[in-house]
Amino acid sequence: MDRVTRTAPDPLPDPRALRPRLPSPLQEIDDEPFARRGIRLLLKRDDLIHPDLPGNKWRKLEPNLRAAATAGERALLTFGGAYSNHLRATAAAGRLLGFATIGVVRGDELAGAPLNPSLARCAADGMRLHFIDRSRYRRKSDPDVLAALHDRFGAFRVIPEGGSNSLAAQGCTELGRELRETPDTLVDTVAVACGTGGTLAGLAAGLGPRQRALGLPVLKGGRPHFLQETVEELQRAAFGGPRGDWRLDDRFHCGGYARRTPELDAFADAFEDRHGLPLERIYVAKLLYGLTTLAEEGAFAPGSTVAAVITGTP
Repeated sequence: MDRVTRTAPDPLPDPRALRPRLPSPLQEIDDEPFARRGIRLLLKRDDLIHPDLPGNKWRKLEPNLRAAATAGERALLTFGGAYSNHLRATAAAGRLLGFATIGVVRGDELAGAPLNPSLARCAADGMRLHFIDRSRYRRKSDPDVLAALHDRFGAFRVIPEGGSNSLAAQGCTELGRELRETPDTLVDTVAVACGTGGTLAGLAAGLGPRQRALGLPVLKGGRPHFLQETVEELQRAAFGGPRGDWRLDDRFHCGGYARRTPELDAFADAFEDRHGLPLERIYVAKLLYGLTTLAEEGAFAPGSTVAAVITGTP
């Protein structure tokens, strides 16, 4: 079942019109759990890149948007759950650039229900929402499922769930390059919360030879090492093979995507009180919670610098 709001305007899309703030700024945070161990904490404020396409959403979408515009394609189809940040970013890009957008949403039981704020924002930005059952959603990359979508919607460019593909990984290399040399320090470890792995794949490829990337998954994997394999596959597709020094620590998903625990909420509330910085809870709070735990475990050497990539706002 679909929700239809408007069609795309006539001018050809031009991604340059988005005018992102790049490079994103670095903000030093004097946070006691890190300072007590002689660790410098920096926040890479990718949430400030663009008001409608913050953080890794801009970095992953921009090369896909540019490729679509170059090919003369006018419609984008992508996938996500009911609270998908990626769906919202794609819908915003469609509104800003004149692409028609189609969001295939997991869960046909949502079709007759009132739209939650996330999906309502997508619809307001002109995205056509198409709800499918969870079994078909798991098979979303199968040729027969895609053929049925083409039959229904016509021509479109597919952007995968979360926006992670080889183009997205290539786009995220700039994030690593921006952190190779900071004005007054060398960043030793760059950490990012991971959903579909594209940001980590590109970040690691862009970092310098003495730097490492750390990914903290926010999803509870259905099988061991699923995200490890995904990042490896993305790097093969984007760069022809492994790139950079990176690893994953999957202890901080707090039960799965969009799941929260009392411990996570207490940590986020305290961090917000200390620094006056609202934390997005699905990705950013889990990232900082995980980094704080790792610092307390002695994972970072005294005198080292850790940068946390802030990928979104509440």
